[in-house]
Amino acid sequence: MANKIPSEYRIVELPDVDFQKLWGEWGPIIFQDNDTSMDVRKVLSESEVSQVQVLNKNLSQLYRMNLCIFRGEEFCGWFTGGQYNHETFYMRNSAILPDHRRKGLYTALMNEVIGKVKDLGFQIILSRHVTTNNSIIIPKLKAGFVITAIELSDRFGTLVHLSYFFNETRKKIMEFRAGDLKPDQQIKDALGIT
Repeated sequence: MANKIPSEYRIVELPDVDFQKLWGEWGPIIFQDNDTSMDVRKVLSESEVSQVQVLNKNLSQLYRMNLCIFRGEEFCGWFTGGQYNHETFYMRNSAILPDHRRKGLYTALMNEVIGKVKDLGFQIILSRHVTTNNSIIIPKLKAGFVITAIELSDRFGTLVHLSYFFNETRKKIMEFRAGDLKPDQQIKDALGIT
């Protein structure tokens, strides 16, 4: 992967409890100016909130990853994500604090995630983004992610799903399915087309 992190920065993997402290402090600051997402807890009844909390406990066994960027002891940005299903890793959220943007940190962080997720054996990385978030969408497309869905979310609005396929044949089949590639023999064999 290209784009190494600049030498004065470092990426650190944190346990959930430490990451949640940083998220609690910095998440609202980063997203306050352009966030119109809905806080679902404000529309659920007390019993619904309780049920969701119980269901959330069932998810604790899935693999999770939290990476943070520091320059010295200065916190500069984060990534958090986790296992979505048996083959897919979900890149849930990431941000670089304003004073540290335009230094290649996001791309370096994304490449770190791709490398770690590949080493763990996941087949696909999934991410979802507001459709106008070009500062994240463009680097991901350049890195080899492909658009796999558009979603209308009551919480976030219109989202684009980007997926990264480690298996080149599966990525090629996605291009075929999108109508951007004629089926070659490899695609025909994989899909049972004669």
